[in-house]
Amino acid sequence: MSRAADVAGWTVAEAVERLDAEEISSVELAQAVLEAIGRRDGAIGAYLHVDADAALAAARAADERRSRGDRAPLLGVPIGLKDNISEQGQPCGCASRILRGYRAPYDATVVRRLREAGAVLLGRLNMDEFAMGSSTENSAFGPTRNPWDRTRVPGGSSGGAAAAVAADIALAALGSDTGGSIRQPASFCGCVGLKPTYGRVSRYGLVAFASSLDQIGPLTKSVDDAALLLSVIAGRDPMDSTSLDAPVPPADVARTAPDTLQGLRIGLPVEYFIPGMDAEVEAAVRAAIARAADLGAEVREVRLPHTRYAVAVYYLVATAECSANLARYDGVRYGLRIPAEDVIEQYGRTRAAGFGPEVKRRIILGTYTLSAGYYDAYYLRAQKVRTLIRRDFEAAYRECDLLAAPVTPTPAFRLGENVDDPLNMYLGDILTIPANLAGLCAISLPAGRTASGLPVGLQLIAPPLEEARLLRAAAALERAMGPRERPPRTEEAR
Repeated sequence: MSRAADVAGWTVAEAVERLDAEEISSVELAQAVLEAIGRRDGAIGAYLHVDADAALAAARAADERRSRGDRAPLLGVPIGLKDNISEQGQPCGCASRILRGYRAPYDATVVRRLREAGAVLLGRLNMDEFAMGSSTENSAFGPTRNPWDRTRVPGGSSGGAAAAVAADIALAALGSDTGGSIRQPASFCGCVGLKPTYGRVSRYGLVAFASSLDQIGPLTKSVDDAALLLSVIAGRDPMDSTSLDAPVPPADVARTAPDTLQGLRIGLPVEYFIPGMDAEVEAAVRAAIARAADLGAEVREVRLPHTRYAVAVYYLVATAECSANLARYDGVRYGLRIPAEDVIEQYGRTRAAGFGPEVKRRIILGTYTLSAGYYDAYYLRAQKVRTLIRRDFEAAYRECDLLAAPVTPTPAFRLGENVDDPLNMYLGDILTIPANLAGLCAISLPAGRTASGLPVGLQLIAPPLEEARLLRAAAALERAMGPRERPPRTEEAR
């Protein structure tokens, strides 16, 4: 293995340690990762845009800061961004034709905080268009492929972010999670994905899909890295009225966690081990839970009776919010414009040409849900059931400290397998959606692989603002399950 390949495979914590020890410069690290992108991403398709000049300029600035004694937490670390997070001067197209040519005029709060922490931003990562999908096949610019098996999807909608981290073409990445869009691709690609509590991380600068559900979070190679990134991006933001003023867990919360889970009560939701679940997925998850018991955790079954309504509730609430949020893409203010005789015709032509089939499907469903005569029957009722789902979790947390479950019912499926069956695609999110509806924090971490070599993820779910508890437990389990496995290397040119 070349030095460049080895460097690109470092965790964030390893990179920071070696940068601080002056074993490598920020420029050398950035060059190594850019070199890895050039060799491997042609076979994977994780990036939509790479700005090597900007990344190297940021790396040089990081080296200058370090020479002055600066020890910012991410100084010189190369990180990728999902294409729905605004970065000033860079494309922010949400993998959609309707935003082709648009460049963000400002930094999202998370990007500003990454810059202050010294991160080197590599480029824009592929995703399902406007974060609507579970496979990254809905991107207008082609799918991303799973680094473990390029005939399979990486998950979605943050599939580009998960694939980049798994393939060692980013040390870490930021994605967004509306109904599982960080945790599901993390599970499919064998990396760590953290969905923070709703409001823990500012959404200012995140292109909205469903505003009451969206949350930015990290995809990383280790739980320690996830904790480090969370400590940088989290916190109250006056630009986001939904952001919470609550203490942020320290950067070393995972690294300093004990190796034991003694005294921790872990609940197994009966409803999450569903009929039809892949047998190898269930076996891997149950083995990981048995490992938690070996570490001293008390494991017990709990009930979340309204889980069976979660998918229906989500696809009423989320589509209603997306139909309102996406009304701004009209061909008048920015993005794609298809000229016509009058503004109404221009509006229709632009949206017809600019949006893909899945986005159109969800806009139509959401508009119908909010229409006169149907609001009470569908949207309002869905919000009431959402409250019942949240109360199920509140009751469960009176009996336990964390919940443990699979992330998905199956490992990564083949490209094209569910494209023509949206209902089956939606049902794949059944185990991740409830945490978003209830505003909880949750993490996916690798729990083994199937006989065919596909990763399986374990999901831990904690009460709101209990990221410290979540990260400590995840770190102990990660250490007990052994070193991170890496997918086969793809060394094809772009």
